Amino acid sequence: MKRLTTALIIAATLSLGGCGYNALQRSDEEVKADWSEVINQYQRRADLVPNLVNTVKGEANFEQSTLRQVVEARAKATAIQATPELINNPQAFAKFQQAQGELSGALSRLLVVTEQYPTLRANQGFLDLQSQLEGTENRITVARNRYIKAVQDYNVIVRSFPSNLTAKVFGMQEKANFTVDNVQQVSRPPTVDFGGASAASGAGR
Repeated sequence: MKRLTTALIIAATLSLGGCGYNALQRSDEEVKADWSEVINQYQRRADLVPNLVNTVKGEANFEQSTLRQVVEARAKATAIQATPELINNPQAFAKFQQAQGELSGALSRLLVVTEQYPTLRANQGFLDLQSQLEGTENRITVARNRYIKAVQDYNVIVRSFPSNLTAKVFGMQEKANFTVDNVQQVSRPPTVDFGGASAASGAGR
């Protein structure tokens, strides 16, 4: 009887004109694809960190506390399994967001400190890594902007009638998104001044 009732509810919902099922599925796939790109870019950044740290470590008397903060922040960020299910768990998503923000802050401080070491700024290997990091941060900004827009569109469909009925039947709920503060900083990608100015990061927090 319970199965029959469920089947009738599903049939009734799908029979509604413009029930929104296709729109929900399409939007859900867009969110997953954009989230996958965000993860790819965060992983790309994490992969750059060890080489960056090793290059900087070779500089005599470099601030060890700054390096330690970067290493610890990377370990914390990569310890979180960024599965597709993460975006359906607001608490887990918030922890992931915080960890990535801490890594962004640690890297920003590292780049600022390196400005005090002329030999590092003359090191082509370091400059190449710095350039790659800047490019990756910019790609993170672009990927997150796309994810933010995709989630906003998806959540509107989930909340709107009659697609909200379809979403309820199929257990589709609103997805986690970056916070307001995070959205504001997404529009300010980090800058790296090779002429000796400071570097600042606006992504990841």
